[in-house]
Amino acid sequence: MGHSSFTFLVWGLLFSLAAAEDGFAGWLRYAPVPCDSVCLQGLPSRLNVLNNTKGSPIEIAGLELATGLQSIVSKNLTSTQPRCDVSDSILVATLEQYKHRCNTAVDIPELDQDGFWLRSTGKSVQILGQSERGALYGAYEYLSLLAQGNFSHVAYASNPHAPIRWVNQWDNMDGVIERGYGGLSIFFKNGRIVDDLAPVKQYARLLASVRINGLVVNNVNANATLLTPENMKGLGRIADVCRSYGVQIGVSLNFASPKTLGGLDTFDPLDATVIAWWNNITNSLYDHVPDLAGYLVKADSEGQPGPNTYNRTLSQGANLFARALQPHGGVLMYRAFVYDSNLNESDWKADRAKAAVQYFKDLDGEFEENVVVQIKYGPIDFQVREPVSPLFANLFKTNTAIELQVSQEYLGQQNHLVYLPPLWKTILDFDLRVDHKPSLVRDVISGERFNRTLGGWAAVVNVGTNTTWLGSHIAMSNLYAYGRLAWSPTHNSEQILKDWTRLTFGSRPQVIDTITNISMASWPAYEKYSGNLGIQTLTDILYTHYGPNPASQDNNGWGQWTRADHLSVGMDRTVANGTGYTGQYPVEIAQRYESLNSTPDDLVLWFHHVPWTHRLHSGKTVIQHFYDAHYAGAEIAQTFIRQWESLHGLIDQERYDAVLDRLTYQAGHSIVWRDAINNFYFNMTGIPDQKRRVGHHPWRIEAESMALDGYRAYTVSPFETASNVTAIVTTTNSTVGTARTTLGFPAGTYDIAVGYYDLHGGESHWTLALNDKVVGEWVGNMRNHSLGNSVSIYLDGHSATRVTFRGVKVQKGDELKIVGRPNGVEPAPVDYVVLLPAGVVD
Repeated sequence: MGHSSFTFLVWGLLFSLAAAEDGFAGWLRYAPVPCDSVCLQGLPSRLNVLNNTKGSPIEIAGLELATGLQSIVSKNLTSTQPRCDVSDSILVATLEQYKHRCNTAVDIPELDQDGFWLRSTGKSVQILGQSERGALYGAYEYLSLLAQGNFSHVAYASNPHAPIRWVNQWDNMDGVIERGYGGLSIFFKNGRIVDDLAPVKQYARLLASVRINGLVVNNVNANATLLTPENMKGLGRIADVCRSYGVQIGVSLNFASPKTLGGLDTFDPLDATVIAWWNNITNSLYDHVPDLAGYLVKADSEGQPGPNTYNRTLSQGANLFARALQPHGGVLMYRAFVYDSNLNESDWKADRAKAAVQYFKDLDGEFEENVVVQIKYGPIDFQVREPVSPLFANLFKTNTAIELQVSQEYLGQQNHLVYLPPLWKTILDFDLRVDHKPSLVRDVISGERFNRTLGGWAAVVNVGTNTTWLGSHIAMSNLYAYGRLAWSPTHNSEQILKDWTRLTFGSRPQVIDTITNISMASWPAYEKYSGNLGIQTLTDILYTHYGPNPASQDNNGWGQWTRADHLSVGMDRTVANGTGYTGQYPVEIAQRYESLNSTPDDLVLWFHHVPWTHRLHSGKTVIQHFYDAHYAGAEIAQTFIRQWESLHGLIDQERYDAVLDRLTYQAGHSIVWRDAINNFYFNMTGIPDQKRRVGHHPWRIEAESMALDGYRAYTVSPFETASNVTAIVTTTNSTVGTARTTLGFPAGTYDIAVGYYDLHGGESHWTLALNDKVVGEWVGNMRNHSLGNSVSIYLDGHSATRVTFRGVKVQKGDELKIVGRPNGVEPAPVDYVVLLPAGVVD
């Protein structure tokens, strides 16, 4: 065994004994990596920071480097007096500081705003930023290399893709977060800014380390009380914490604030008193936050007030704020998420997807230069797959930014692992072919394609007080990847994931390969078992946006329609026969989607209304594709558990257990999704599954078919979210229920799974026994404690789940018994029991 191999073995043993981690450090763990005496001698011993102003990003860079090297390789850096010729050191400065102090030219590529130069020759490291923020980014880059065990010599410049790289929090003033799956707000409580901003400091560190430079602290559905004098002072405290990390804060505004907060009788954007009020508010905000990044405004959308109240245009509304910001250098991000939520589905031409272009296209060129129109990546609302929003191809004189969502609102709400960058890349890499020229979305938002001065990125992020930030350790890969892609969208999604894994869980090849395999399979799996062929995510859009409810998509005014009936399905968005949506694209793209033959299968139901028996390019009918995809997706989700279990002992127990719990839940809920969607469309069409799976579960025992004592049958709604429509509930909320059955399956070893419902507002207790010998027991506490998604008080697709007990020996004729003890409003509901032979998913 060579010396390096021995060192790796020793470090591996130390890692296996690592203390539990709660996730608060995120990817900035600075965990030890192997570095023997030769390695240590080849690293710098001194820290040389030029112009080390107190509280500046340069000072933070020095502190991070000192802390990082000590933690990663046990190397203590000695600070030196700022000098230009110190060898054996890490030199950190802005490029301008270095040139001025050292009176020397530097032969490096040109640096854009916030860009940096990193040169490492082992004992000598040079980190130069175009700005102090850029120098901090360079320091994090160097530490990221070391933390991944990369001690190679490097020399390169790195520049941002676009100047705007922001996150949008959806935090409310009462401390509750809209779509908050990771706890309460780290910014607000009881209508004011919290006193303890330590979590905000750590969040700023995480953002800076992936080069995010803007943080909008409050919900786009904004509360005007954020603008009170007391809260402005609080915003100043948040800004003070974030400033050292190069993160500027911004705020979301409520358009009607002059009336609701200011006491005016109008909020007309052209009224002189309204203009004066906003100018005064803006000046006051800048008094408290001199480097305020700017404003984010949602107007005339989903009940929010806006300029339309006074028959003013969206550009007139946006320019009101933009002009108030201009003396201070602030940016106005104006959301393009404007649509009519009272559409009539009987109107074949009605189409919510057309709204953004209809509202904004004719206003191109009417926005002030510091306005950026913030456009959701697709024309509906963060669906599992959408085509690119055509608005990106219709604004030539207006700055634009893309809006992504780290919060998995429609995508499993961080209870399901869904690694999102592969989805984002389908949008970013899409060529819109404006004027028959290359027009990649990433080049549109950077400003390059249409020669715009501003542009970039925004992502909705729902970090909360949970120490995992997002409610799930493994969901943090999406936040990390968002920052990486916003800096450089040509980066590979899989490579970004591997970097995050090394930083978060360590460099063992098995750990990296397993997490990579699971994560890269997660979005395709979720698409398969939720909504595919472009039909959208078939979730409940009227309630929690979480579990399955395909019927909720139609017969309402929201416009997320499937137009499904017993004969056909899909939105006809063609110019020839449908809503005309395809005509909003440049001609090459419009022609591709106008034709059923050239529309890709994964978007066919987005653009075309077809019979269920229509044959796809794959050769399958639409309905058979649905059946097959939903089974395939659920089967993939089952594999996540075994793969993760292979990492036992290679990851600290706290995080191992937490992720395993989520993956186990996802495996069960994917089957809820599978059965609900397949049963719904089988019931609608009457077309059987060619493989005889849908509606056939030979290993299941329906709970209502068991002998019941203290339990009664209950018809579940939506019907498809229960096996055979029916579940059982206790006869009262204080009655213990018992369900018994005699097993007729062959003797053998089975995994026994129980489908049940976990409601908000109660924590029922269940016991599963064979011949009165307890096999397992569990408590229905996921909705109240361990899961962070929007809760349900009903037996439905949100509360449906299942628990599995492995390796149970069964004899034919054994009595299986379930005892349910209700609690609160939860009547110990049970749907079915299934005995799973080896290799059977059910």
